[in-house]
Amino acid sequence: MPRVSKLKLPPVDWGAESPGERLARLRKERGYTQVELANKMGLLQTLVTDYERGKLRLTADMIVRFAQALDCTTDDLLQPSTRKQPTRKPSRRVLRRLELIETLPSGQQTTLLRTIDTFLENAVLRSARRG
Repeated sequence: MPRVSKLKLPPVDWGAESPGERLARLRKERGYTQVELANKMGLLQTLVTDYERGKLRLTADMIVRFAQALDCTTDDLLQPSTRKQPTRKPSRRVLRRLELIETLPSGQQTTLLRTIDTFLENAVLRSARRG
C-alpha cells in the first residue's frame, strides 16, 4: 500500500480547463471521436471517456501516448490554455469532406464551392450584425 505524502505542496493551477478537458478539446479539434481515438491507441472507448472526465488520472505514459495519437506535444496536453495557442490544424472531419469534394467532377466542385462560399458569407454577415 502506498504511503501518504507528508509534503505540503501547493495545488497545481491547471488554468481554465483540466487535463481531461484539454484532452477532449484537442481530440475534437483534430476531428476524432472517442471511439476512433480509442481504436487508434488500442484502448476501450470507456477509458478515453474516463480520462476526459477526470475519473482516471493521466499518467506520464498515457500523456505521451495521447500526444502521439493526437499529433500534438505533451505540453499541449499539460499546459494551461492561457499560453499562446498553436496554429490549429484542420479537423479530420473537414479533411475527409475535402477529399470527397476533390473526387467530384469539376463542374460539381465549382457548384458546391459556390454554395459553401455563399453560406459562409451569410454566416459572417449575420455574425457581424450581432457583434
